[in-house]
Amino acid sequence: MVRSDMLDETRLPLRVCAAMQRSRGVGRLATKLRDGATHLDTLYQEGCCKIRLPKAHDKALEAVLINTSGGLTGGDRVEWEAEAAPGSRLVLTTQACERIYRSTGEDALVSAKLRVGAGAHLDWLPQETILFDDSRLDRRLTVELEGDARFTAVEAVLLGREAMGEAARRAVLKDRWRIYRGGRLVHAEQTRLAGEDFEREGLSLLSGHNAFATVLAIGPQAEEKLAAVRRLLRPEIQAAASAIGERLILRILAPSGLMLRRTIIPAVALLSGAGAVPRLWSI
Repeated sequence: MVRSDMLDETRLPLRVCAAMQRSRGVGRLATKLRDGATHLDTLYQEGCCKIRLPKAHDKALEAVLINTSGGLTGGDRVEWEAEAAPGSRLVLTTQACERIYRSTGEDALVSAKLRVGAGAHLDWLPQETILFDDSRLDRRLTVELEGDARFTAVEAVLLGREAMGEAARRAVLKDRWRIYRGGRLVHAEQTRLAGEDFEREGLSLLSGHNAFATVLAIGPQAEEKLAAVRRLLRPEIQAAASAIGERLILRILAPSGLMLRRTIIPAVALLSGAGAVPRLWSI
């Protein structure tokens, strides 16, 4: 027997450290076309990633991507994959805003890999991502378009919660988009926030705003829809839209998340294959 007064913790050779729990998740789905309507072909879900398919009243299939961990922090990993069969219509959205919490040093990694068959239209329409102070997010979007496939995407970011007076000035974001058609790169962009004051206040950067978004549409009618998109822009926000070839890009800066969403919703409804935003956006 060893008496408690004989133990000297300072001489113990090993230091026991509790391992931090990390979220891991993978979600995949593919569609098929039957009788002119889009149906689910395959579905796989693992870890914190879940996929739900609400009933739709049109020929598109709507899939809701859910992170059951309730938010992400440093070291968490989430991977989404989807494939729209030729001629099909697929809408991907999220159940709610994704929250990125404070990290002790590692990035939270979120990746999405999408494949769109010839004649298909895929809408990538997640709800806003909220970055909290000291959060770190590395987000990657890779899209493969075949033939005359069409694609619409939105990514919106809120820096802190406006109602709580938060601005998340030390949040770090890396956002990488790569879109290919037939193996040829047709769109590439990279956004980086490093938690520096000049990024938040610079006139050519965020200019003091805490909400921003990019809307992208790739299809043959991009230039025809440009004028209609510009008519949707509100005078109280900073926004600009341009079209080059088959690409239409809308950039938005807004003083609040509410004003950002009021601009995003009609633009997405105009550019999406479904002609409307997902129903969860209005709940």
